[in-house]
Amino acid sequence: MNRPATRSLPKQFRFEQPKSPPVVVNFNGGLVTSDAGLNLIAELDRKLQITSRLAGCFQDYRQVNRMLHPIEGLIAQRIYGLIMGYEDLNDHEELRHDPMFAIGLQKINGIENEPVILAGKSTLNRLEHCPEDVEQGVDSRYHKIGHCPSEIESLFVDIFLESYDKEPRQIILDLDVTDDLVHGNQEQVFFNTYYAGYCYAPLYIFCGKHLLVAKLRPSNTDPAAGAKDELQRVIKEIRKQWQNVEILVRGDSAYSRDDIMTWCESQTGVDYVFGLAQNSRLIQMTTTTQKRASLEYEQKLSTVVSFLETVFKPEQQLISLGSDLIDNSIWYKSLDYQTRESWSRSRRVVCKVEYGAKGTNIRFVVTSLTTNKVPPGQLYRQKYCQRGEIENRFKEQQIELFSDRTSTHTFAGNQLRLWFSSIAYVLMNALGQRCLAKTELQNAQVGTIRTKLLKLGALITVSTRRILIAITSSCPYKHILAAAYRCLKMLPNTA
Repeated sequence: MNRPATRSLPKQFRFEQPKSPPVVVNFNGGLVTSDAGLNLIAELDRKLQITSRLAGCFQDYRQVNRMLHPIEGLIAQRIYGLIMGYEDLNDHEELRHDPMFAIGLQKINGIENEPVILAGKSTLNRLEHCPEDVEQGVDSRYHKIGHCPSEIESLFVDIFLESYDKEPRQIILDLDVTDDLVHGNQEQVFFNTYYAGYCYAPLYIFCGKHLLVAKLRPSNTDPAAGAKDELQRVIKEIRKQWQNVEILVRGDSAYSRDDIMTWCESQTGVDYVFGLAQNSRLIQMTTTTQKRASLEYEQKLSTVVSFLETVFKPEQQLISLGSDLIDNSIWYKSLDYQTRESWSRSRRVVCKVEYGAKGTNIRFVVTSLTTNKVPPGQLYRQKYCQRGEIENRFKEQQIELFSDRTSTHTFAGNQLRLWFSSIAYVLMNALGQRCLAKTELQNAQVGTIRTKLLKLGALITVSTRRILIAITSSCPYKHILAAAYRCLKMLPNTA
């Protein structure tokens, strides 16, 4: 096949505009970047040593004298790319020439016009397709980079512990699972009827905004599969440093399993609150509470309708109008409940009975917290309902840091991609916690921080004396950038 003839680029493009001077476009702007904020991430990473410690979990069997890109640089380049919004390995075929990434990876030597070449897609591909048995790396012709999963899993907990200046009084560990839809022939992919698609079902454990576990699992497994093992591992590592912290484990009804609850009950300072699926026995036990809730609602509605009848002509629509003006009646009650077969003992169950115009809505949670310690209403509202915040963490991971880009064939390779996305999340969370705590972006999500603080246009000038990154003077968030810089300079080096 004949290759098309290469056409030379014109020196400039001229756009004529009526009633205004012509617009002239050329390629003489020098080194210009749209990722000037990457320097914040790179400096924070150097302070906290996050990607370098992740690189310590890898084994590199390549010959040193033939190695152009060390493992630390490969991992940092891949994770920085995710943070800056580049989800694919193919993106790095162009990013390998990007001056801002070269600065972030300390690859610019100060010589003006010296070409910089970072790792391309093929080199990074070898990083993600490492064999599961790392001992094979020595003999393998192509896959000479391996990793230790247990060390990577422990790293997330270590970073979490380091984020606190002192031991907290209590922490809450949230367990949940989400869907990771796939569109290919990846290993261990199955059709899941609940998510209505072929997917993985990764298990997550968060503590607030801190990510502790990101475990890739096939979607044909039990939703609680592996949850107990991960809890045991995480809590054991936490207890090594924090002996007195109170731990509350929280999750939906998928985790109200006897083995998980029994283990929590056997541990000192570990409690749980899990959702509980309703059944006929539980509904029967709430009959009195249902009657009280409906009676209270009807009394409130009757009072409002009686008032409306003094203002408007009595008619059927007044009941509908009155129901819009009053709140539903909500009652809470503690129950002593044990299943007929699956539970080994009776446990405290808290029911929430809500009665309104649409009828009765009943929810249940099971907990090891006693009534004297936490009343039923407070338990449901303050201890359990806050678990819904974890859905925002899933959105940040999947939509903004591409954790669902698990498109490699091997299961191990997709797990590694999930960990790379998770480390990118950890870095962004550290940026928000340590550098943006007193700014308007302190509660912003990853995508907002990236758009406003990291994706900045700048002109780069390289000389032997310095590297100048001149950000556009019209940057609307320069005050936040200045505040983040001040916080960043105050951070001690962990190396």
